[in-house]
Amino acid sequence: MTARSRALLAGALLTLLLHLPASGVSGPRLAWRPASPRLGDAIVVEVTDAGPGATATGELGGVPLAFSLLGDRQLAIVGLDLDGRPGPRPWRVETRQPGQPPRVLRGQLNVAERRFNVQRLTLPKGMVDLDPETERRALSEAERLRSIYRSTTGARFWQGRFQRPVGGEEPGSGFGARRIINGQPRAPHSGIDYSAPLGTSVTAANAGRVVMVAEFFFPGRLVILDHGLGLYTLYFHLDRVSVLEGQTVERGEIIATVGATGRATGPHLHFGAQIGEARIDPEVLLSLDLPE
Repeated sequence: MTARSRALLAGALLTLLLHLPASGVSGPRLAWRPASPRLGDAIVVEVTDAGPGATATGELGGVPLAFSLLGDRQLAIVGLDLDGRPGPRPWRVETRQPGQPPRVLRGQLNVAERRFNVQRLTLPKGMVDLDPETERRALSEAERLRSIYRSTTGARFWQGRFQRPVGGEEPGSGFGARRIINGQPRAPHSGIDYSAPLGTSVTAANAGRVVMVAEFFFPGRLVILDHGLGLYTLYFHLDRVSVLEGQTVERGEIIATVGATGRATGPHLHFGAQIGEARIDPEVLLSLDLPE
């Protein structure tokens, strides 16, 4: 090879190197936890390396992702309804940095099927076969609950991990159970039940705002907390309530006591969790490793 050829080759290599990305430079990164979720799960979506001042928006299977900035990362929690369909769901996340064009990430998240137990219960006939007036009441109350779940507070109130709302170590039971009451199939159980004596303290699972205190036919005396960004926790069958609507509470603050109001066979706490209209397993929410 002549000297001129060697010079031309060196110049070409230098031009190529100047157009390659610098070592270690990358765009936004996205992680799902858990990476292989099941129906009824809550999922943490984390965006990192989006750059200073960047914001993130996105969706999973058509459901918006509400991101919140925590340090140098964007975090969202999304739910997979217990009655949803398993299989792949497309997702799209867009990050925007001031003065820069948006960056778009796309992919699919595979949602695994989940099998639920069958639960057979026997209750007084009047709590199952409703007269027309009581049925209208129950339907109206259910719509009031759905109207809350459909709303999203733009701020994030929760801080760090969620904690169980009653003392003890026994896990809650019954999430997703296909209930057969007095021989009739009914809607699946959308929360978990903690068995506890009457009057046991019930505490807030995380910081939030009280959005409802009421007494409904099925849930009995209840409290609903808004933790922001579409995440709610539900406390049913209460005896005494010690908070008011609009009040802010901290994680671990006493909000009520265990009761047996509404359609209940005895004292216990029904603890539920919603992300938007997705009914999620509260035990999964409690297991999420969330930053303070």
